[in-house]
Amino acid sequence: MSHSSHFPHQEPYKLECKPVGLCVIINNKNFMKKKPREGTDKDAESLAEVFSWLGFRILMCEDQESEKMKATLQYFASPGDLSQLQEFSAKEWSGSEFIDPQKAPEHGDAFICCVLSHGELGEVSGIDDKHLSIKEITRTFRETEDSPLTGKPKVFLIQACQGSMTPPGVKSAEQNLQCDSSKPETTADLVNVLVAIATVEDYKAGRDPYHGSWFIQSVCQKLKEGCLKGENISEIFTSVTDEVSKKDGRTKEGPFKQVPEIRSTLTKSLVLSPHHK
Repeated sequence: MSHSSHFPHQEPYKLECKPVGLCVIINNKNFMKKKPREGTDKDAESLAEVFSWLGFRILMCEDQESEKMKATLQYFASPGDLSQLQEFSAKEWSGSEFIDPQKAPEHGDAFICCVLSHGELGEVSGIDDKHLSIKEITRTFRETEDSPLTGKPKVFLIQACQGSMTPPGVKSAEQNLQCDSSKPETTADLVNVLVAIATVEDYKAGRDPYHGSWFIQSVCQKLKEGCLKGENISEIFTSVTDEVSKKDGRTKEGPFKQVPEIRSTLTKSLVLSPHHK
């Protein structure tokens, strides 16, 4: 379920709030039974930088068990006060680092949710290796009469393996990649949602321990380039898929390839623009 590249006459979503909206990052690095996901902090900072540049308020929660992830997402679906936010040990991007938040979050005209973790097919992992389905993540923000996000674009970025298979590499490359692996399921078909997953179903997703994951780093770079040109989000993610699918890497198991998957029920053109502060 993907868009064509160009929507010359499509009505855009109105993005008039300041900040534009919230960008929530769940960054699971230190797992109870696995080695740390090296490189994930680089991904989190890259996401914070680019979405801050695009006018969003950035809030990050780290190293969450499955149930805590669920509670965190429910909180952000309909935010409460600052003391509740502090219960989730959230940090806020200040422009150069993550600091303690000073005020409660409020929704604007768009919402971004980034989950950086291990995963299995249709699921992401808490640090306790228990799983939360991508479907459940998106359904937490489903459109209801009292939801502050009804009618507004919601973008989910999932950096996690979706299985244990490795696409064969065309050629070897000098990169020591790691993988984010940890029931077939697909995301709920909810309106005004775009879900971008690092890899197609059944396959692994690569992460460079020094430079971050292929997928998230490509997303951030393509957002920087595309948003300056006024491209809509669907065009940008087509470029991400193209770029990542052409990369060649190597893991301990051998040559490595990766193809992201984009699923969209956006009803309008989502064009994000740099905000000069």
